[in-house]
Amino acid sequence: MKEEKRDVLTASIKDLTIDEAIVIINHEDAEELELKAGDKVFVYDPAKSNLKTTATLILSRDLVERGRIILSSRIARKIDVSEASPIKITQAPPPKSIDYIKEKMKGGKLDQMKIKTIIDEMVEGTVGKVEIMSFVLSEQFYGMDMDEIEYLTRAIYESGEIIEFNKPAYDKHSIGGVPGNKVSLLIVPIIAASGLLIPKTSSRAITSPSGTADTMEVLADVNLSVEEFKKVAEKTNGALIWGGALNLAPADDIIIRVERIMGLDPVPQMLASIMGKKMAAGINTMVLDIPVGKETKMESIDKAIDFARKVIELGNRIGIRVQAGITYGEQPVGHNIGPALEAKEALEALIKPKEAPASLVEKSCSLAGLLLEMSGKAPLGMGHQMAKEILYSGKAYEKMKEIIEAQGGNPNIKPEEIPLGEYKYEVYAPVDGFVTQVSNRALKEIARAAGAPKDKGAGLILHVKRGRKVTARDKILEIYAERSVRLQDAISVLETMPPIVIEGMLLRTIPERQIYTFSHYESSQGSSSE
Repeated sequence: MKEEKRDVLTASIKDLTIDEAIVIINHEDAEELELKAGDKVFVYDPAKSNLKTTATLILSRDLVERGRIILSSRIARKIDVSEASPIKITQAPPPKSIDYIKEKMKGGKLDQMKIKTIIDEMVEGTVGKVEIMSFVLSEQFYGMDMDEIEYLTRAIYESGEIIEFNKPAYDKHSIGGVPGNKVSLLIVPIIAASGLLIPKTSSRAITSPSGTADTMEVLADVNLSVEEFKKVAEKTNGALIWGGALNLAPADDIIIRVERIMGLDPVPQMLASIMGKKMAAGINTMVLDIPVGKETKMESIDKAIDFARKVIELGNRIGIRVQAGITYGEQPVGHNIGPALEAKEALEALIKPKEAPASLVEKSCSLAGLLLEMSGKAPLGMGHQMAKEILYSGKAYEKMKEIIEAQGGNPNIKPEEIPLGEYKYEVYAPVDGFVTQVSNRALKEIARAAGAPKDKGAGLILHVKRGRKVTARDKILEIYAERSVRLQDAISVLETMPPIVIEGMLLRTIPERQIYTFSHYESSQGSSSE
């Protein structure tokens, strides 16, 4: 007797760590259902067919037995099913957005409906990485006009949770590109101590050694829910958390993962990404930090000004007041690069600002000052001074302690108590001379090779900056790693990408030489040995 066709499968829910929405069934079940590997399918509980989602079909003989279907926990939540629930899968029609992406790839202009469809189908999982890559590449090569950028911003904003506060919310954002840019850890407590609300949602590092969320995570929990985030912000006037945990603008996170693979960040997407997330986070007023200079995203003042004008126009269209601050970006901010090292330096600056690096204090107070002026807290031209007074009075440090405690951290942690990687490599000046060049790109690559940002204790300390006079055997760089193999990786990058150029009367030696020491030390004791 012929076996009855099996069209309802039994759910097997797994915690799959994969970006794309996939389901896995047995080859024989796929043959019966007339489905093939790579097909886009609707997935749903027959009793809850209004909760359909789309996924890519994967086939296996070994991973899943006949009659079962493996779902990710994310998909299970989306369609409201549990282990052993009945599941149906049916062929999904080709996504509409493919035609719209093709249209953009030919240089066409997309209307609001088409861009909204593309973003919605990204979030639903109807389109995969190839289609998303094609969309990003079309933005890179053909650009977008301001209407398209507004449509893209609004579509990203509407793709996830939306937060509202009961009073005006302020924020500072940086387009990135400069290592060691931990200024948010000073700006947030300065602004919060002034009485303004600054609920800062931050990203993790994409190409840098540490994002603001990575750095703050050394001091406190950054993976808060929407309710926890609002509670912290309303209690302390400030917060520093990872935006990804809030499901704010998830479409942007999907696109960022593709951008990371390709190393691209098209201007239209950058604009929509920044402003879509600010809309979703309930921000009304923001200062945008645009670092400019060699090896930054904006290598000229003219390019930075053009970008700033676009952000301001976009802000006017969507109801966010924007002030752009164009800042010097050819050297790191402060001296420390990497999550734990940056958290340590930021905490030191809050406790003893007079002893902190001038670049860190001045940049933080300048950007915080713009927010104070925009809010009316400070008269025009006096914001920087007010920000400095708040920092130097100790009020910013006390506020940071409140924020750390509200986010589940230890408010009394001392900078020297922050653990660093136990493997250390020191670089010394080979000759007397002056530092004539510091490469941000090389410093970023070295710190990432050492393990940052995944390894919180990895990173580096830059002891000299451009224009500094050095003497032979002066320490100029320290590299920290949590694993010896990662330290060796960092040393290899250092040897191929020297980050510091020192010039004296002797410009170069052939073969080239480097002076350094390598030590393995117990960071908890602070000792070191050769």
